[in-house]
Amino acid sequence: MKVTREKIENSQAFLRIEMEPAEVEESLEDSYRRLARKTNIPGFRKGKVPRAVLERYIGRDSLLEDALNNLLPQAYEKAIKEQEIEAIASPSIEIAQTDPVVFKATVPLKPTIELGDYHNIQLTPEPVELTENDVNTVVEQLRRQHATWESVERPANFDDLVVLDIESHIEEKPFINQQGVQYQILHDHPFPVPGFAEQLPGMKGGEEKEFKLQLPKDYPRGELAEKEAWFKVRVTEIKQQRLPKLNKEFAHLVNPEFKTLASLRKQVSTNLRLMAEERARREFEEQIIDAVVDISQVEFPPVLAEMEVDRLLDQQARQLQMTGRGLEEYLSRVNKTEEELREELRPLATKRVTRSLVLGRIAEQEKIEVGDSEISAELENMAQTATKNKDEVQKLLNSPQARSSIEQLLTTRKTIQRLVEIARGSTDDQEK
Repeated sequence: MKVTREKIENSQAFLRIEMEPAEVEESLEDSYRRLARKTNIPGFRKGKVPRAVLERYIGRDSLLEDALNNLLPQAYEKAIKEQEIEAIASPSIEIAQTDPVVFKATVPLKPTIELGDYHNIQLTPEPVELTENDVNTVVEQLRRQHATWESVERPANFDDLVVLDIESHIEEKPFINQQGVQYQILHDHPFPVPGFAEQLPGMKGGEEKEFKLQLPKDYPRGELAEKEAWFKVRVTEIKQQRLPKLNKEFAHLVNPEFKTLASLRKQVSTNLRLMAEERARREFEEQIIDAVVDISQVEFPPVLAEMEVDRLLDQQARQLQMTGRGLEEYLSRVNKTEEELREELRPLATKRVTRSLVLGRIAEQEKIEVGDSEISAELENMAQTATKNKDEVQKLLNSPQARSSIEQLLTTRKTIQRLVEIARGSTDDQEK
């Protein structure tokens, strides 16, 4: 076997491996003996068929394919050992020729990470600002949530709730056909088709109307995109929203614990501030991580980004399953192939891998450690917050895989907190 290291690029080693004819012949003989024992050939007992007969029966290419499937992994392991290469994932192998047998292996190597001087990063979080307007907006949303609807004898207007009978078709094929549909008329409402809501204001109870609308280019059902839909609607009832008055009765309606409108507003203000502070904290952390990544040099093999794309796709598939849909159905609705979706996810996957590698190296440099007691406490907290099947959740969380995952999570959390301290100048290093 002759091994040539052609180049190292993008944290990948490119190897050319040429097999000796004797090595290939030995593997062919092994494949012949193995296949002869399980191939039924008329006139021969299993294991007793001559090799020439077996080759004619299954084809020499099939015999060679089986031989190479067993030979190449062994040859690859010998090659990286000979070249003193430490691979971090499975290689990409391509057979260049078969006479003599030559194959090329692209070997993913350890990422290289050069951190910038992150100890000199100085950032200040944006102050959290909360106005009376913010509180008013939430209170108004609560009013709408607790509003009632009452029938009116007048033409429909925006914000009204109408009861509709809908008949429609596209190219003579049924599209949306429903009776007694409750539909709130909202500006620029995209459902069921952009422009549908704008056709309803001015209609009276019992009135019918026909109109045509063109479906947008990005319509979820790709096969219907940019086609024209014919609609016939009949308004059977018009309702207007009756908002509750802003008084202590309204506060009590939102939550019986609230005795006055002032107590409701105070709680809304507290909740808004907590959410704003949490959002500001996350944004500040993101800003710091981006600053650290920007001054660092990171190179890693493309396979790591592809593995992250796989994780993102798996996560998206699980979320779709929770809504009763599958990934294939989603791709059909958005008129995309899986490869197109992978291409869209690749920049995000690359960013996540880069950030993870940088944070991992900082954790090493800062000697961030997580104790068993911290892992156990986090797992216990997760088990207690489970809403059902607590025993099964507890058993799952006690597995070695779960502990390892939580250890990584807590390490990342501690590392980010360390970077926050450095950026705000509150560490011992900064004081010195």
